[in-house]
Amino acid sequence: MGYQGYQLIRVAAADGVCRATIDNPPINLFDLPLVNEFDRLAGEVAADDEVRVLVVDSADPEIFIAHADVGLIVDLPALKTGEDVALHDELTPFHAMTERIRTLPKATIAVIEGVCRGGGCEFAMAFDMRFAALGVTVLGHPELAVGIIPGGGGTQRLPRLIGRARALEVILGCGDIDAATAEAWGYVNRALPPDKLRRFVDKLAARIASSPAMTVANAKRAVDAAAERDIPTGLRIEDQLFRETLAQPAARHLLRAVIDAGAQTRDFELGAS
Repeated sequence: MGYQGYQLIRVAAADGVCRATIDNPPINLFDLPLVNEFDRLAGEVAADDEVRVLVVDSADPEIFIAHADVGLIVDLPALKTGEDVALHDELTPFHAMTERIRTLPKATIAVIEGVCRGGGCEFAMAFDMRFAALGVTVLGHPELAVGIIPGGGGTQRLPRLIGRARALEVILGCGDIDAATAEAWGYVNRALPPDKLRRFVDKLAARIASSPAMTVANAKRAVDAAAERDIPTGLRIEDQLFRETLAQPAARHLLRAVIDAGAQTRDFELGAS
């Protein structure tokens, strides 16, 4: 797949990894054109059988995504007329885009360097994994300071990551969260020194990309079942997805290859790491 025609994202795919680099100067504002490009990218990545991993980073070392476009928010009907305040049946375009990212049958990784607030955090939280740079990454939800609440998924995703009390500290307090605190709270997977961050993510992405596409997709489905179902139901789903992967010729080949290489011997197991 060519991934052509993007104006605000640099997209390149190779060796099972699609890398999308946000390049929307001067502050990587999450405006409607950028939302539309990521919505399109999610669809193309989903349809690309060669891609196992999507990695998103920024061309600006100081800003991942500043925040959502305030002008776009001000123009929403509820703010312009004060009338559109009923519960909607459909997701907003931003919510729909982040859900497309969350439900991709691929592994997704956000590499957050620099400032990431508001809609940028809400976007990053839709990814399977998030990695930050120590001393560089800053996360925050300043929405209450301007009289609104997070409206791009922040109130729903953040408590699931860090718990209710800490989510309320972040959202109600409007304070910035540094990378080390974000790691300790589970907001990000890891906070690494800036000079080691990209190498770590690249190695992780390559390792995931070396796996068959079905195993990546089924692993995500099985893990998601843990959050959505009771344990016995989740175990049944895991068993079914396990058997789906086991039925693939690639799995049989890989299992046989590892046995032939000496698996289940002491020397192999002690040296496998």
